[in-house]
Amino acid sequence: MILTVTMNPAYDTTYRVERLERGAAQRVLSVQQRIGGKGINVSRVLNQIGKYSRATGFADHMFAAAAELELPVDFVHALPWVRRTVVISESEDGTATGLWEPGPRVSEPHSIDQLRVRVSGLLPDSRGLVVSGSLPIGVTEAMPADLARIAVAAGVPVVCDVDGRALRYAAQVPGVVLMPNLDELRQLVDDEIDDPADIPAATGPLIAMGVRAVITTLGAAGMVAVTAAGAWSAALPEPLAGNPTGAGDAAAAAVIAALASGAAPDWPAILIDAVATSAAAVVIPVAGEIDRSLRERLAPTVTVTDLRPAAQEATSP
Repeated sequence: MILTVTMNPAYDTTYRVERLERGAAQRVLSVQQRIGGKGINVSRVLNQIGKYSRATGFADHMFAAAAELELPVDFVHALPWVRRTVVISESEDGTATGLWEPGPRVSEPHSIDQLRVRVSGLLPDSRGLVVSGSLPIGVTEAMPADLARIAVAAGVPVVCDVDGRALRYAAQVPGVVLMPNLDELRQLVDDEIDDPADIPAATGPLIAMGVRAVITTLGAAGMVAVTAAGAWSAALPEPLAGNPTGAGDAAAAAVIAALASGAAPDWPAILIDAVATSAAAVVIPVAGEIDRSLRERLAPTVTVTDLRPAAQEATSP
C-alpha cells in the first residue's frame, strides 16, 4: 500500500469552454465536479497504474463519505467544510485558468495530533508516503515535515510536494524526496534560477544536508532530478497541449511507485516514467486521471540528459 496525505482537500470543478473571454457571458460546453486535492489525485493515479493506495488527511463528514465511494480512505474529520477549486479549460488551445479557495480553519488542536497518530498507525502496512498540497488555516507549516520524519524513521520512502515555508521545513528532513516546481525551488534556495542546467548547483546544499532527491518539475520543459548519485534532466521531444492541473500529482505518483518497489532507485528511469505519466495527465481535462496507453507510448520517446559537472564526470569511474 502507498499512503497519501491531503490536509486541504477540495471539490474540484472543471468548466470547459471554447475560449475564455473576460467580462463576457459565455456558454459552458461541459462541467465536471469531483472530490480532489493533490494527495487524492496521487492516489487516483496510483490506483490507475496498478498500485494500491489509501488516502488520509483532513476532511468533513460529507467529503469523506463521497471519497469513500471512490477510493480507500481514512480521513480525520477535522474540517467544518471543504473548499472548492475551479478550473476553466479552453478547448481552443488547451489553456487552463485555476481559481483556488484558501480553505477552512482546523480549530481543534487534537485533530492535528490525531492525524499524526493515524499516519503512524498506517505506515507499518505502507511501502511509500506522499504528503502534498496546501495546508488549512490552523495547521503549522512544519506538519508535512513532521509526517515525513515519522515515515523516514519507519523506513518508508516519502515524497513531499508542498510549497512556501512548508517546503523549507520539509527540506530539513534527511531522506525526504522533494518535488517543487521551478518557482517553488527558487524560493527555497533563494536563487533566481534561469537555466535548468543550474539546478544541480542550486540544490547541492540540500543534498549535502541529507535530502534524498530534489525533483524539479518544469512544466512543458520536463523535469530535473538531483541526488547524491548524480543529476539528470528529462523531457519529451515536443510538449503536449492540455490541462496541466494534476500533472505534478501524476509525476509524484510515478516517483513514489518506483521508490515503493524497494529496489535501489534508477533515477533516470524514474524520471522517464514521471515525465511520461505527467504528460499522460495533461491530455485529460480533469486532475487525477491519466491516459494509460499514451503513457506507455510516450515513455520510449523521453530524452534523458546527464547534468553532472564536467569535473565530476572526469573523476567518475
